[in-house]
Amino acid sequence: MAANATVVFTAPRTVEIEDRPIPEPREGQVVVKTRRSLISTGTELTILNGEYPEGSAWERYGKFPFVPGYDNIGEVVKTGPGVDEALIGRRISSYGTHSMYAAVSIDQIRPVREDTPDDLAAFGTIADIVYNGVRRGRPEWGESAVVYGLGLLGQMTVRCLIFAGLKPVFAVDISDERLARLPEHPRIVPLNPKTTDVRKTVAERTRARMADIVYEVTGAPGLIPKEFEVLKNVGRMVILSSPSGPTEFDFHDLCNSPSYTIIGAHGSSSPACETPYNQWTRPRNTELYFDMATDGDLEMESLISHCEDYTEAPELYRMLIEDRSAAMGVILKWSSSG
Repeated sequence: MAANATVVFTAPRTVEIEDRPIPEPREGQVVVKTRRSLISTGTELTILNGEYPEGSAWERYGKFPFVPGYDNIGEVVKTGPGVDEALIGRRISSYGTHSMYAAVSIDQIRPVREDTPDDLAAFGTIADIVYNGVRRGRPEWGESAVVYGLGLLGQMTVRCLIFAGLKPVFAVDISDERLARLPEHPRIVPLNPKTTDVRKTVAERTRARMADIVYEVTGAPGLIPKEFEVLKNVGRMVILSSPSGPTEFDFHDLCNSPSYTIIGAHGSSSPACETPYNQWTRPRNTELYFDMATDGDLEMESLISHCEDYTEAPELYRMLIEDRSAAMGVILKWSSSG
């Protein structure tokens, strides 16, 4: 077994497991022995495909060889200078990579609730992104929303909006398999645009008021303009996905005239510090996720589509590149689970 088995994108569409040195923690860091890591089927596949616009943020970030991963559950085994050694032995969620051992800064670690299983805890970072994105749309009890794209982030978005009291929540995807993964709930309206007129259905179910909020979670730049069709005047469009290319956009028809608010929802827009006016920092969102998932407020088990040994990573990525419509939560197992 490799001393520090590490998943590496060595070139576009090429994944290998390399034996790398176990990292030494620098000041302000800990070393984590990984138990589970979750593949980001959006960000990671965008980089792995290597097909992003020249000069874009994707090109600056996704340089090969690239070590992916930012959703890691593991146990602290070593601390760097200036870090409390009491953390050793603690199970944490972090932005660590897909590797047996990962060095992470202490500002990127989150304590995991003791009774939260590793497989559920593995969604901690993704949940933080979703929770922040849902909040950025300022949803209010009784409003209606449309979620475009029912991959992992879209599925979680639908569940959070139902928990927040929105009625109805329209969930849109061209994959019947993804639609079938939605919870059975009277306030969720599954829609396949290949067989259903989405705009007409939203109009009928909202008494012609249309949706208060649209959440874009497809990541497909060319689909975004059409998604405004279901939005009411002065409605909010939240870009929760990370589109990998330009969108042709008429700012008069799709922003100025109907007075839409277009909202970015990158995870980095969470507040840096918890205050009485905004407590929803990244650590606070992650803490809430652990509570909701463990207590059954947010059903997550059905979103685990794959849970395989890390040695299967190259094959899992090949499967995802070919067709990710059947995949949701894709978890790599690295060591024993609690």
